[in-house]
Amino acid sequence: MGDFRYVENGRMGRVAYARIAPNEDLVIGIEKLCLAKGFNNAFVRGALGSLVDASLEASDGGVIEVKGPAVEIVSLAGEVRSDANGTPSASLSGVVADPEGNVYGGPFVSGLNPICVTFEVTLEEWLPEPAEDTGSSRARTGGLHL
Repeated sequence: MGDFRYVENGRMGRVAYARIAPNEDLVIGIEKLCLAKGFNNAFVRGALGSLVDASLEASDGGVIEVKGPAVEIVSLAGEVRSDANGTPSASLSGVVADPEGNVYGGPFVSGLNPICVTFEVTLEEWLPEPAEDTGSSRARTGGLHL
C-alpha cells in the first residue's frame, strides 16, 4: 500500500501576459514577473521567443548546453511556487531548437538561459485552498490521499 498521491485543491486566479527583456534569464525573469504581479503560485500557459543560448538539465545530472545565437523555444511548461517568505521558485521544462534545427529538451537551468531578442509568456495564477485542520492526513497535506 505505500503508494501515496496528493492532489491540491484550489482555483485559477488572474492571468498575466508579459514580456521578458533581452539578456534577462528565462527562469529568473518568470520569477520576477510573479513577484511584480503578486502571484504566489502560477502555471506557465504559453510562451513565444528565443534564447541567446540554452542550458538544460540532463538526466545524468549534467547540463546540456545548446549554443545559439537564437535558440528557439519550441515549447515551455512549468509552474512557480513561493516559499513561506514569498520567494518564488520556477520549475520550467521545455523543448528548444538550435540554429541548425537540432532539438533538445529538459528542465531549464536557472541563470543560464538569457533571452535573445524578446520573450513573451502567459502566466495563470494558482490559488490553493487552505488545508482544514481536522487532524487527518488529508487535511494536513491540503489534498487527497489516494
